[in-house]
Amino acid sequence: MSYFIKLYEGVNQLVAKTQLIGSAWLELRMSTLGLTSLEQAAQRCSLNRGNLYRYFSFETRPSIDVIPLLCEGLDASPEEVLRALGIQSPKK
Repeated sequence: MSYFIKLYEGVNQLVAKTQLIGSAWLELRMSTLGLTSLEQAAQRCSLNRGNLYRYFSFETRPSIDVIPLLCEGLDASPEEVLRALGIQSPKK
């Protein structure tokens, strides 16, 4: 396994353990994916940049049909996304 794959897996495990939420989670996720702007993240999710910002700053909740877009665009599980959005409580 290459060094970068191991590093990527390590960062994913760190993200899962830290249980960050909101914009902190989104920033770390974007960094993991090599995204440098909210616009890039929004494009990957097929969403408007403003809406993506409002979801992760807790100004509004996404509708249920947006969750799969967030999961695919941010390469995260539904559980991770729901936890990051403050919709689902972290596992104990």
